[in-house]
Amino acid sequence: MADHQNGTAESVTEVWYALTNWLAAHAPVSHASLLPPATDDELAAVDAGLRDRLGYGLPAELAALWRLCGGVRHQVIEADEEGEVGSGAFLPGGVLFAPSEALGLRLPAEGGHDGWGGARVVPWLTRDEAGPLQGHYAGDIGVGRWNLVDEPVSEPAYPSATAYLEAVHRTLTEGPAGLMGSDVPGLVWGCLVWDDPENPGLDEAFEHWAPVH
Repeated sequence: MADHQNGTAESVTEVWYALTNWLAAHAPVSHASLLPPATDDELAAVDAGLRDRLGYGLPAELAALWRLCGGVRHQVIEADEEGEVGSGAFLPGGVLFAPSEALGLRLPAEGGHDGWGGARVVPWLTRDEAGPLQGHYAGDIGVGRWNLVDEPVSEPAYPSATAYLEAVHRTLTEGPAGLMGSDVPGLVWGCLVWDDPENPGLDEAFEHWAPVH
């Protein structure tokens, strides 16, 4: 797979297929969490909302990604009695928002202050699923972290969503395990879950979690 620093609709499609093919082979429960593609009407509504309220449209990479997968839905895992494992959180940044969820987070309330400081970005990932206040954004500036409590938009860590997903795929297939930070990829009950072996976030499930590398 080619190394794409500047992402396009074509490049993000290529890497998404490579990543989800890996999930199908190694983490089938995570793969089963993928939702069907977003509709053209859904994407048009997000694009229009961004343009009308913030003056910019939906990034091409995100539109292309949502045309492949409209978000995720966690699967029921019978062995997971404590409900620790979110099967759809197979990216180190957490779950992929549905387009409408991303729009709802990004738009300020009518007549309200933009808590994002006017940044031309769209939230696309979060680990904070209950009333998300932090996660990863994507936009023309690249991919970085957003946090509505502390710093709305950090400096980008990756030049594009394609580059971020390529780093995920490279970590899974080539390593090293810590390529993207202290959280490393592992498998538990058919799910891909990123965790820090030195300070695990999983409790009961951690004893069943096996690192990919």
